Amino acid sequence: MLMTAFVRALFVILLITFTVLADDNNKYFHEPAEDDLHRHYDARYFTGLVTDEERQITLRAMIRAYLLLFRNFQLETWIAHGTLLGWYWNAKILPWDWDLDAQVTNTTLATLAQKHNHTYWDFRSHELNITRQYLLDINPWFWERVRGDGANIIDGRFIDLSNGLFLDITGLAANDVNNTNVVECKNEHRYNLSDIFPLRKSTFEGASAKVPYAYAQVLADEYTSQALTQNRFHNHTFDTSRGEWLLTADDVEDSEEVAPEGGAFS
Repeated sequence: MLMTAFVRALFVILLITFTVLADDNNKYFHEPAEDDLHRHYDARYFTGLVTDEERQITLRAMIRAYLLLFRNFQLETWIAHGTLLGWYWNAKILPWDWDLDAQVTNTTLATLAQKHNHTYWDFRSHELNITRQYLLDINPWFWERVRGDGANIIDGRFIDLSNGLFLDITGLAANDVNNTNVVECKNEHRYNLSDIFPLRKSTFEGASAKVPYAYAQVLADEYTSQALTQNRFHNHTFDTSRGEWLLTADDVEDSEEVAPEGGAFS
């Protein structure tokens, strides 16, 4: 009976692996599966789903390591998407988020590919009591600046090798030669250059960080203006006195079943 269960589990794993690899031969980054949980792991380093506590510790260490690395590179990067929304509320990662997002210019992306691609980095935080190793991996399709079939919209990843959780890196480029004041990523998020630059200096998760100049406009364009004011979302309520997203009391017992992302705020 146990052997039968093991064989079935092994078959499912092999089926998922084959499906992912066969999905698109041109796709560079792969995830172990496409459901809400597995799609936030890099398939190469996935060993199993982590707990909520491990996820939060992993992401906090990862963003600190990433920002420190770019300061050492003397290259500009800024936080984006759901990570930027977390910064807007309390300069912390949204408690329901399962990955991180950052952006760079197309020029910086090329520098990363030429000088720092597929490099490994060690990071130790005494405050978090954690030691981790990361892979900075740039998609060989980074030079292609259009969406195409959507298989390679992510230009790079900063991956925690202990569990496969990652930070997505996307480059912005001016694809319209007649309008160089507008830049976009390969997932067709478009920005006015004046909304991004000059970058604002700030802090995020206790580390020095940069954010877009017109951050409120950028967030409203992506998530609607409600994302900047609605203080109850994803089974959490924002406590202004504590400056924290708190799990709603009725949902505390079910917190392990909360999906990692959802709705307009993910």
